[in-house]
This record gives sequence, C-alpha cells and structure tokens, in this order.
Amino acid sequence: MVHGEGQDMTETMRAIEISEPGGPEVLTPCTRPIPVPQAGQILIEVDHAGVNRPDALQRAGQYAPPPGASDLPGLEASGRIAAVGPDVTRWRVGDAVCALLPGGGYAEYVVTHQDHALPVPQGMGMAEAAALCETFFTVWSNVFMRGGLKAGERFLVHGGSSGIGTTAIQLANHFGARVFATAGSDEKCAACTKLGAERAINYRDEDFVEVLKAEGGANLILDMVGGDYLPRNVKTLAEDGRLVQIAFLQGPKVALNFALVMVKRLTITGSTLRPQSDAAKAEIAAQLAEQVWPLLDAGRIAPVMDSTFALEDAAEAHARMESSGHIGKIVLKVK
Repeated sequence: MVHGEGQDMTETMRAIEISEPGGPEVLTPCTRPIPVPQAGQILIEVDHAGVNRPDALQRAGQYAPPPGASDLPGLEASGRIAAVGPDVTRWRVGDAVCALLPGGGYAEYVVTHQDHALPVPQGMGMAEAAALCETFFTVWSNVFMRGGLKAGERFLVHGGSSGIGTTAIQLANHFGARVFATAGSDEKCAACTKLGAERAINYRDEDFVEVLKAEGGANLILDMVGGDYLPRNVKTLAEDGRLVQIAFLQGPKVALNFALVMVKRLTITGSTLRPQSDAAKAEIAAQLAEQVWPLLDAGRIAPVMDSTFALEDAAEAHARMESSGHIGKIVLKVK
C-alpha cells in the first residue's frame, strides 16, 4: 500500500500492457513502477477498471495516448486515493472515487487530474462505479452540452445496448426526451425499452430511417457507427436536426449529399473525449456532479453491467467487447 502526499514511490505494480499492435492476445501482464502524482494530480489505488472501445482501438494501434499520458490502456477506474500531488485541495488520501483517466487504468495504481474524479455514488459498489466516467462524460458532453437535447425532442441513439447507449437512453429519458434506439437483436432491443426507450429498432429487421420519419424525424442523433449510417442519419433528421458523431465502427469516409444538409438546416458535429484539455474535462465533471450524480446517489439511474473479468484476463474482456454480444459495461477486477 502506498500512502502519503507525493513522496517518491519506487514500488512496483501489476499492470496490463500492449505488447504490440494487434488483437486481444497482445494484452500482456507486466510489472511497472507505481506512477507519482504531479501537481494537481491524485494517485488512485485501483479497485476496478472499465473496458471501452477506445481501449481496443489503442490496442490495435489506431488511437495513440495523448502526450504525457500512460501507454497502458484504461480510461476509467474506481478505487481509493493512495496519494496526492502538490496543490491538490479537493481530495484526501483514503477517499473513494471514480475517475476519468488519460490512460493507465489497467493497473493497480493510476494517476489523473484531481478535477476529473468524482465521489463513488451512495450505495454503489466499486465495480459499477468503475463503469461510470468514460460513458457518462461522453454522453453528457455530446448529447447535452454539444447536442443540446431538450425535453420533448425525439432522440435517436445507435448502439443502444452498448455502454454509451444504455447511458444515453437513461439520461435522455430522465430529462424528458422521446428516446429511440437501434440494436442488433430482440434481446438487446428489449433491454433498450426497459431502460426507457420509447421504441427500439432491430436494425436487422427494420429501417430506422422509415421508423423515425413516421414520427416526424429525429431532432438529435448520437452515432458511433459511421459508414453508410451517415447519409441515412441525414435522411432521418428533422429540419434543424443535429447529428453528433462520436466513433466510426464502419469507417469515417462516405459520400454525403450536403444539399440535404442545407435544405433541412442540419448541424453535423462530433468529438473525441481523450484529447480534450484538462479544463474541458473538468467542466464536464462539474456539470455531471451537479446534474447527474444526485440521480446516481438516489438510484434513479445506474450503469448497466454486462460482465467482470480479472485484470489478468483483459484479453478475454476485449474479446467479449468485440464480439458485440454484451449488453452494457464490461469491467476488470483489479483489487
């Protein structure tokens, strides 16, 4: 156990590194020095770590860590603060937190900015808490801050049974939107409607364009598929609608008829979370603390959990995620 306030730490920790770009099998157990928190940073003794699509992209060599970040995968974790760096005022050693990370979550210890951590919600276990930050930061910043979702609007989220999707459905429903979701099986569609989607569309059987057009079109779409979904999203949007793109499971390049964008006065935007500034992430965290954490504390919304794997079984966790058979979040048990 590491204690203190930024003293030299020469101990080592278990971690999972990417031995070379490739499939899940390149995730390899290793031993690394415990990181030392710098000014404004906290050191977290990791209890559980979340598994997310960007981790798989990094593993495949397609998503490099930002400058200064750990090369280890892992963008969210839960645990207790083991040490604090200079100028840390928000937290004390021993506090239970969940945090957004610049990288390094697949390890026994990780550092992050003090303003990117939030308290573990009341009554919530550490496994669930580890599944919060990457998805809730992503959904809040893209659906509400960037996408401007309002009560009464028609909101379509693709990949409704994913970690992002299950979070977006719950939050959009809570804040009064009419929620529609796409998913690839009847089981996944049932999970979406149980979470608050008014209509879940099995994309293998139905055309989401026609379903939403019959409702008057979508005011906002959150998409992580890309590819041929892009022109279909443009057709699906109502006048003055907004499309927020956060990933490209089918690729980023496609022919798009911008005349339709102009005629319907559409807004097409998007973002990635990891490269954003510390200040930008801190602002997202502040809004979550005010708007969303009280809902988690009260049990009115909660992360949907799929499965838990041991840290050493990170390769199996990635295989599970990439099979697309999961519903909700996958986490690694570290402690």
